[in-house]
Amino acid sequence: MFWFHCGRCGSLFQSQTGDVKGRLCTKCGADPSLGLVESPLAGVIIGGETPSDAASESEHPGYGGRPSGKDHHPRHLMLKIVGGWLLVLVVIVLAVRLLLHEDESGRQSAPPPSASMNEDNLLLNNTLPTCTGVFSGFLAAGTPEERNQFVLTPVSTALRMARYYSLNSLANIDPATLTLRGSAVFNLPGGKTIETHWDTQNGKTLDAVFREENNEWRLDWEDFARYSDYPWPLFLAGSGDPVGEFRLLARERLANERKDAQTISVVLYAPRFGRPNDTGFQSPEFLVSRNTRNGQLLDAAFKLARQRERVFKAKLPDLNPEGMIRVRVKIQRSEVNMERLFEILEVLACHWYAVDDPGVEPLAPPEAKPQEP
Repeated sequence: MFWFHCGRCGSLFQSQTGDVKGRLCTKCGADPSLGLVESPLAGVIIGGETPSDAASESEHPGYGGRPSGKDHHPRHLMLKIVGGWLLVLVVIVLAVRLLLHEDESGRQSAPPPSASMNEDNLLLNNTLPTCTGVFSGFLAAGTPEERNQFVLTPVSTALRMARYYSLNSLANIDPATLTLRGSAVFNLPGGKTIETHWDTQNGKTLDAVFREENNEWRLDWEDFARYSDYPWPLFLAGSGDPVGEFRLLARERLANERKDAQTISVVLYAPRFGRPNDTGFQSPEFLVSRNTRNGQLLDAAFKLARQRERVFKAKLPDLNPEGMIRVRVKIQRSEVNMERLFEILEVLACHWYAVDDPGVEPLAPPEAKPQEP
């Protein structure tokens, strides 16, 4: 048995000496070719290859001076590896270009979802300093006449301000002690609105809304002062005109127990300036039919509050007491047999902003359950 060199695969294999016909390489199974050279090797480890084997293989030329198969095998393997990597790189480049093309097409076909948010942020950054100056000027003014220059519709508001402050004390707040808690942009009928929440050093919380009028940002005074035609406690006590418009907090009584009833039970409370979580004087119970516009507006507003949402999709947290909503209502007071009665004539809005839009769509009343025979 001797070692032979295969001209096909370049490997060494063992075979008997003699006629080369029919001799096959034990590695690749092919004819080792006519250039096969019988060369007994000394010091070869059976079943393995020593460093001297590799040197011997590279030094044995093939038949007729042609390089042996051992010389070609690494070169072909390297070419295959390089070709495979090139193919992978081409596939990666094509996939990246396809993804970039699809992303670019998506951006061109639809505007980015944050476009409106970016617009609101830009408006807030540009406008908030002006609104802060307006609010500071309003609070620093010592008389209603001086404050009137900072509010919406100052001409028509002047008379209401004078009447209101003749019956209510003028809030004395040093604007230098205010700290801005939060601010945001939302939409009211007529345009963008800036909403702000402020904290004072003595623990009060104020909310102020600013709207643009004649290219100037002004304070919505009716919302800020919780304007009502007459002080709520005096009206409940029987004083003043029998019909008035009031900005109040509303609470639904027995909401779950009466959800299928044809009337909604409502109690109204006076808000406390600077103390949004507290309430003032409480009214008697009002029963409002769900089949009327008043009842449908109240139903819609209470449903919105239960969903933790606000009218006009305002973004700042709700400052109302738990389970209460803001309403602007027209109420009538009357006396029958020495008993004082109150009736909600109209739910004007489910907010305190100085706009006529009610803020919610009337909710359809529940269907009456058929009576059992």
